[in-house]
Amino acid sequence: MPALHSPTQETMTTFSYITFLATLTIFILTSTVRSCPASDRAALLAFKAALHEPYLGIFNSWTGTDCCHNWYGVSCDMETKRVADINLRGESEDPIFQKAGRSGYMTGSISPSICKLERLSSLTISDWKGISGPIPACITSLPFLRILDLIGNRISGEIPADIGRLERMTVLNIADNHITGRIPRSLTNLSSLMHLDLRNNRIWGPLPLDFGRLRMLSRALLSRNYISGRIPDSISKIYRLADLDLSLNKLSGEIPASLGKMAVLATLNLDSNKLSGKIPDSLFNSAIGNLNLSKNTFQGYLPDVFGPRSYFTVLDLSYNNFWGPIPKSLSQASFIGHLDLSHNRLCGRIPAGPPFDHLEASSFAYNACLCGKPLGACQ
Repeated sequence: MPALHSPTQETMTTFSYITFLATLTIFILTSTVRSCPASDRAALLAFKAALHEPYLGIFNSWTGTDCCHNWYGVSCDMETKRVADINLRGESEDPIFQKAGRSGYMTGSISPSICKLERLSSLTISDWKGISGPIPACITSLPFLRILDLIGNRISGEIPADIGRLERMTVLNIADNHITGRIPRSLTNLSSLMHLDLRNNRIWGPLPLDFGRLRMLSRALLSRNYISGRIPDSISKIYRLADLDLSLNKLSGEIPASLGKMAVLATLNLDSNKLSGKIPDSLFNSAIGNLNLSKNTFQGYLPDVFGPRSYFTVLDLSYNNFWGPIPKSLSQASFIGHLDLSHNRLCGRIPAGPPFDHLEASSFAYNACLCGKPLGACQ
């Protein structure tokens, strides 16, 4: 007669089985939580498929089911386990570059599949030299995007018209590309923007009149484009702005005097435009220490308003139409490191003493009738 299991033995067997199932379930759930979602992995692989990187093998690590671990340049949010950052730089000190002994080169385009990474906070695809095509328009649907850095590629097309939807955006860097079109009006809705770099593109048209709405902006770099029209007076409302570079454009009209009253503006580059009129006196007694107004059409006497608040590492007024004498008050400036007054119509004796005693003749060359050290003696 077969032995019968006691109720105690059956209970223990059932309990052990349930424990095993619970442990297995927890293991599976834990593994799933620690892995990136299948949708994020699929989006990354579609993004990868649109690019070709032949030399470094940066995408060789993009294998397996868990894109949150050991996928080169990919980081995930620790709480949501969603892809949060893509950081792919073509110039880096990463060992993968040192081993190859070269900088990166990549072709292809930025796939719209990137927009399926709904928790993406930072997208850096910089200095690959060969990536072309437009910025995906759908990128403005990423509500958590803070950093968009695409510098140093061959990206074309226009800045997405509704870029202003990205209310968390702090860095927008699309310099050194082939971007065309106007600056979208919605860009001034980026109330958190701190760094704007649009240098060396083919952007045309005027600056938005309400540019001053970008109250958190500390750097605005827009040189080497085809930006035209006047400099908006509203820029002076950006109280954090320290660096403004509008050089090598087609700007015209006068410089707003309010720029010289900005508390922290340290660098103002407006060279190589079509600016005219009188330079505001306020620029010479301000926080600005690097002032480049060369290669414009300013004319008239240089303001004789320099004083102890005038501190310039660079003061470049060359290639304009200034006439008359060099202001004697320049000698009252706290410091002038580099001064360039060449290629104007200035006349008269160059003042003696600092800062003139350490300047070279090239600082005063090609004027109407300047004389005295470091030029020839006055007659």
